[in-house]
Amino acid sequence: MFDLKVIHSVLTQLEEERGIPKEKMLEAIELALATAYKKEYGKKGQIVRAIFDQNSGKVEFYQVKIVVDETKVIMEDEKDEEDLSKIAEENIRVRFNPEHHILIADAKKIKKDAKVDDEIVFPLEGKDNYGRIAAQTAKQVIIQKIREAEKTSVLNEYGQKDGEIVSGTVQRMERGALYIDMGRAVGVIPYEDQIPSEHYKQGERVRAYLYAVEETPKGILLKLSRSHPKFLAKLFEIEAPEIAQGVVQVKAIAREAGARSKIAVHSTDSHIDPIGSLVGQRGVRVSTVMSELGGEKIDIIEWNEDPAKFIEEALSPAKIVSMDLKKEEMRAIVKVSLDQQSLAIGKGGQNVRLAAKLTGWKIDIQSSNVVEDDSSSV
Repeated sequence: MFDLKVIHSVLTQLEEERGIPKEKMLEAIELALATAYKKEYGKKGQIVRAIFDQNSGKVEFYQVKIVVDETKVIMEDEKDEEDLSKIAEENIRVRFNPEHHILIADAKKIKKDAKVDDEIVFPLEGKDNYGRIAAQTAKQVIIQKIREAEKTSVLNEYGQKDGEIVSGTVQRMERGALYIDMGRAVGVIPYEDQIPSEHYKQGERVRAYLYAVEETPKGILLKLSRSHPKFLAKLFEIEAPEIAQGVVQVKAIAREAGARSKIAVHSTDSHIDPIGSLVGQRGVRVSTVMSELGGEKIDIIEWNEDPAKFIEEALSPAKIVSMDLKKEEMRAIVKVSLDQQSLAIGKGGQNVRLAAKLTGWKIDIQSSNVVEDDSSSV
């Protein structure tokens, strides 16, 4: 008999702290007890089941036998080895094991409506002392089941958060990767998913975009990113209710994390200004997002299904003079005045590079006052 107070305490604690249902743990305990019993007292081929009574603390053991048809099994008294080999190879019949099987005729004596493949259950003698080895076996099975149940629980929890922003505390930095303590799992921000200008200390709180949930031999690993374009979109979704409600849609994002981003938005309601929704009163919404990203500059533009107008918006704040679209090549030749050329191209070509990434078009910037050789192309 088991100490019920201890059992209930452990099950309640596991359910509350780790989210493992009591029913799962009871199954694990019963399986462990059955495994221990069979290891100590069972016979080859025997199917043993245990039933743990939560109310009394008692454990009952049962042997299960599968009902078989005599014509479908090989009995011990069949002597023709050649025939035995042949039928065994053809998988026509299986060797009869009295510890595992019961013939249909015998089964009907116990249960009148017994059918082939039914289970017939026989009570086994209870044992109070399972021995050191059996106890260790039970313990190992329980630990394994706890891990399996916990892994499933964590997968379910974070599987629902995939594609969302999550937070944790910095655990350590290893080979350029930042490891984050998420409580029930470990998150990792690979070097390429970090914002280059950011540096964290151990124990510091950090938010990131969860883009993958992976099973590893050491447990569940959460792949996180602070440089992902969708991290920017999710931050604006938190700040702008219009996005969460679906009135304002984020159509495209081009990002050079930590430096500058361009985000194209569209409103499904003509009365709602999509750019104003993201900027907020006195710029409070966009300022909050920029602060989260370490001062990253953000250009918010209005999406347009007309490629020419979209490209023009994407190149802002530069003003263009004319545009020639080569649709087959997805290439735009954009002319700007001489004083706007550096603005259109941007420092290190950043503005035109982000505009090209945002629109999906190759963009050539040309000055209307100079020869074509002085053009810039992305």
